[in-house]
Amino acid sequence: MDELSIRSPAVAGMFYPGSLSSLANEVNNFLAGAGIGLVTAPKALIVPHAGYVYSGAVAASAYACVASARDSIRRVVLLGPTHRVAVRGLALPMSAAFATPLGQVPLDTEAMAGLLNLPQVQQSDAAHALEHSLEVQLPFLQTVLKEFKLIPLAVGMASDVEVAEVLDLVWGGTETLIVISSDLSHYHPYADAQRLDRETARQIVALHQLASHEQACGATPVNGLLLCARQRGLKAQLLDLRNSGDTAGDRSRVVGYGAFALIEEVDDVQ
Repeated sequence: MDELSIRSPAVAGMFYPGSLSSLANEVNNFLAGAGIGLVTAPKALIVPHAGYVYSGAVAASAYACVASARDSIRRVVLLGPTHRVAVRGLALPMSAAFATPLGQVPLDTEAMAGLLNLPQVQQSDAAHALEHSLEVQLPFLQTVLKEFKLIPLAVGMASDVEVAEVLDLVWGGTETLIVISSDLSHYHPYADAQRLDRETARQIVALHQLASHEQACGATPVNGLLLCARQRGLKAQLLDLRNSGDTAGDRSRVVGYGAFALIEEVDDVQ
């Protein structure tokens, strides 16, 4: 890992505000509108990754749920689909930190080095340089958490099992939060999108694998998480389900957004 390398923000000023004050205000307003969140902090989240005007409020409903664990979460494993660069497997960056207008997030380079022992994991700065699916999550994480390290993985052509193997290695305990970045259906009329996304949400809550990237652009990392969730006995909960016709834009061709929390079952102590 190049300890001098910092991945600069690629979509600041486009997907979200480019100035510190404007970005902080917008994220805090979204979180305030989302309310308190869950009583039990989730182990994993599934959140959308569009521009904040479109999906920021939906994402905030998930991030509000981890505020109660801000003192315990010290690492975030963040997976999102690649949009610009084709990748076989999963790609880690070679940088040592990711930057946003809110500051720098150090990467967990020790854990990342361990992941490179898996054949499906490679290094690729190109896969991360312009990728928005991971970047747009960082300001929310920087706001709801204290100091934390990041493991960012750009997910390309991989199997559910390959993704699950990666997650298993860095699953950790209460100090580790897993975030999967994914939008839902794309460019359907409003009513059609509602129907499609409700069915996708039903499958995610039931921990059933998604059949197609037509359901969710991040279906590959979502399915890897769902596989781990079934094996580990997690429960999934739908937090918010909307589309761009509800938030911004017309209703003739919309993009769907869902927010989900996955919670580890804790045995009651008698």
